[in-house]
Amino acid sequence: MARIAVTPLPSRNPEPVDSPTHWANNPPTSFKNPWPSFAKQHGFLDALKTRFGTNRNFVPVPETRDELVKVRKPDWGRGLDGWQQELKATWLGHAGFLVETACSASTTGLEGVSADDVKESTRGIRILFDAVFSERTSPVGWFGPKRYTPTPCTLDELPEIDLVIISHNHYDHLDIATISHVYKKAKAAGKDIHFFAALGNKQWFLNAGIGITADEVTECDWWDSQKIHVEGVGSVNLTCTPTQHFSGRTPFDAGQTLWSSWVVEDVQSSKKLYFSGDTAYKATSAKTACPAFKQIGEMFGGFDLAMVPIGLYSPEWFMSNVHCCPEDSLEIHKDIRSKKTIGMHYGTVRGGLSAQYEDV
Repeated sequence: MARIAVTPLPSRNPEPVDSPTHWANNPPTSFKNPWPSFAKQHGFLDALKTRFGTNRNFVPVPETRDELVKVRKPDWGRGLDGWQQELKATWLGHAGFLVETACSASTTGLEGVSADDVKESTRGIRILFDAVFSERTSPVGWFGPKRYTPTPCTLDELPEIDLVIISHNHYDHLDIATISHVYKKAKAAGKDIHFFAALGNKQWFLNAGIGITADEVTECDWWDSQKIHVEGVGSVNLTCTPTQHFSGRTPFDAGQTLWSSWVVEDVQSSKKLYFSGDTAYKATSAKTACPAFKQIGEMFGGFDLAMVPIGLYSPEWFMSNVHCCPEDSLEIHKDIRSKKTIGMHYGTVRGGLSAQYEDV
């Protein structure tokens, strides 16, 4: 059984304070975007006017897949030459990724690498980000945004997962059916699995009726870091980082849990990965961009690989304070100093507002 040990590291917060600016109260039970780049969020009436108004550019989903994202059965990087020494990411549609760290036994890289960090197996640490395998991204199976692109594999076809990392609690990023299947599959095989999410989200995992225990979930504030050691596989350092978005699974819990991006540093290879989750760069009415991305790029010295959203941003006057257009995604790519960035958050489902304005 692969044992997973999680050890807190010193916070990476560049400006440690008792009451961070993204806390709406103290102790934190509500959260906010603390930057001018967020600007004012539009209200429910604006959403109704936008959704049902006459100024729309509805483009139906094509009847054949010729014009849509191609779906391939994943091989989890095994088709690459020298795949064992590479950082690998497999897109599972929308914002879902399976990431596997390199499985070289080298201890060169970050300072403080111990003998326990040497990988002894023929695989790396496997991390599942924001995976959604359900047909609809909604609280019920008969209503809500429906995927028009199938998943590239079934849940049963996923390899053994060590860590599950969630950026925020929206239904297109946190899917109870996916979480339940992955957890129960690990337990049935006698394997450890650990979940990570931002502040306020831990209780969802404990109340989901899946059987997840408190020891199997770690929730983090922005800039909190953890060292994670998977016995016989290796170690990574994980840091919860800021992003410009929002949260809520009902009309009554908006902002009660924190949203985040994540940084993964492979202790053995020193490869670094950035997962943005859902984010905006700047509202169209804002004069300045969100400063968090340059801050992240400077703090970690750039990234070997990043995943950044590029879709569900229309109409921009309404969505730009919480979602990126492709041009803004390129600015994030530059701010975080990424060598290679994968676009995500498109080609899978259509948002209730974006569906009326945005091509698939």
